[in-house]
Amino acid sequence: MEDRRSFLKKIALGASAIALPKAAFSISDAAKPKIYTGAEDFPTVTPRGLGLPITGTFLDEISHDIPHQNWGEAEWDADFAHMKAMGIDTVILIRSGYRKFLTFPSEYLSKKHGCYTPHVDLVDMFLRLADKYGMKFWFGLYDSGRYWDTGDMSWEVEDNMYVIDDVWKKYGHHPSFGGWYISGEISRATKGAIDSFYKMGKQCKDVSNGLPTFISPWIDGKKAVMASGGQLTKEDAVGVKEHEREWNEIFDGIHEVVDACAFQDGHIDYDELDAFFEVNKRLADKYGMQCWTNAESFDRDMPIKFFPIKFEKLRLKLEAAKRAGYDKGITFEFSHFMSPQSAYIQAHHLYNRYCEYFGINPNLA
Repeated sequence: MEDRRSFLKKIALGASAIALPKAAFSISDAAKPKIYTGAEDFPTVTPRGLGLPITGTFLDEISHDIPHQNWGEAEWDADFAHMKAMGIDTVILIRSGYRKFLTFPSEYLSKKHGCYTPHVDLVDMFLRLADKYGMKFWFGLYDSGRYWDTGDMSWEVEDNMYVIDDVWKKYGHHPSFGGWYISGEISRATKGAIDSFYKMGKQCKDVSNGLPTFISPWIDGKKAVMASGGQLTKEDAVGVKEHEREWNEIFDGIHEVVDACAFQDGHIDYDELDAFFEVNKRLADKYGMQCWTNAESFDRDMPIKFFPIKFEKLRLKLEAAKRAGYDKGITFEFSHFMSPQSAYIQAHHLYNRYCEYFGINPNLA
């Protein structure tokens, strides 16, 4: 045993005697990967900055089908700073409640639906942060889930008549309270949708002295499949002409009380974007509405639901929106899929690629 130890000791000493200096193994400064600062001109095959910038994001704290990040106010404060740095000026609460989970305390909803009182008043927190960072906050209405169970949106009107009044009394004094999001999502001529959108939109405007409202429907394209299923595409996708006919009817019924429409852009293929976007913009112009894009920053093309989108796909969608002359770009959703502090590390990189593309130095914002 003593001989073995002596042998191993000699081997170790011999190895140290011939070892090269540490500096010989270090990466030269020229070869080290660069940390993006916004000042470099990164080589690209296609031109940079041709897309419509993202200037708004949804805030998803109900986390119905996306993992919750369990942030407190310190993390949210940091996230608002990241949003501001990349040019976001608008934050939209995607829904103030879904079924029994709420973002703000509501005695009415707790009594009627058995909703849980939230640990933190998130509406108050988001408004204070929006005040701090000079952003506009849009309040998303309550979703009882009855519409998803029955296909009839009129179920959502009664609750929201009360919610709209209550929320404006509680939070309307904030300078950042800038509008309302009518959170019911449709794709086509849904039962009760026109009447429901009209009633809720009118109520929002009546109580808040005319603050703007918007909706964010989806296009019933080939990728409009259930998130809980295993399919990625379907056969019975809507055509461009049928899409135009149905949405002409819907816009005709709601344009007096709905100021903007932000179609979700992830349910159609990338080579269909221009055709559908052109129709959306033409219809919005016809009815005096703003045409926004809801640029989904998560990937619908993968069986794993949902991960941050590949930048190339986001770029294609933003460039199509710019070609169509859209008025504003918003996303679902920054904090999970684009934030430098997201639980998904891919989101950190997506933030960097986005900033590179638009020539933004987030460190100087």
